[in-house]
Amino acid sequence: MFALTVVILVSYLIGSIPSSIWVGKVYKKIDIRDYGSGNAGATNTFRILGWKAGVVVLLIDLTKGFVCAAVISQLAYQIGSGPAAPAVWEADAFLRIVCGAAAVFGHMFPLYASFEGGKGAATAAGMLYGIEPLSITITIVVFITVILISRYVSLGTIIGSAVYPLSQIVLIRFFNWPIDVSVVIFSTILALVIIAKHHGNIKRLISGTENRISSFKPSKGRINEDQSPA
Repeated sequence: MFALTVVILVSYLIGSIPSSIWVGKVYKKIDIRDYGSGNAGATNTFRILGWKAGVVVLLIDLTKGFVCAAVISQLAYQIGSGPAAPAVWEADAFLRIVCGAAAVFGHMFPLYASFEGGKGAATAAGMLYGIEPLSITITIVVFITVILISRYVSLGTIIGSAVYPLSQIVLIRFFNWPIDVSVVIFSTILALVIIAKHHGNIKRLISGTENRISSFKPSKGRINEDQSPA
């Protein structure tokens, strides 16, 4: 239990790194939460600061989830004998999932930013990459394709979240891909949470008021135009 507690705490602290806030302060000396949607995530960074800052934030958030799931989780075996997983879970899958989930929780409620974080999609993608890479690769391709076609980062996130557990089911059912059922269950729950967290974006997409990425370059007027959080 001690080993599990340590790796979960470390994962939460890594997940709490507020990449979009720090990049916003370095890049434009602003708090990204004061602009656009008011959300401290990659979507708002792309919208307000452009693709370069957005890519930096996206990569940091992906890395947070991946490192916690693939690396920090394994430290439990160095600290002790490793945690006892619930009966229905394979032990290593359990470790990777709980550490990755702690990172996602840290991203959503960061200790270093007054517990006001992002929506967790990129960090969740990184976490899932550390658990099962093929299905998350499919998801990322879908995510990027939707963004390039629609210019809606939120739409790419929502569709990508839905595609992830579906791709796992297809891989298991038709290709006998070795994915533990507990991973499918968890990724389904996580996808639902991420989609629910985007309820405001869904409303704006339906009403046609959601902000697009009009350009993959930052606009001089964009910060002033989007100054009030939506």
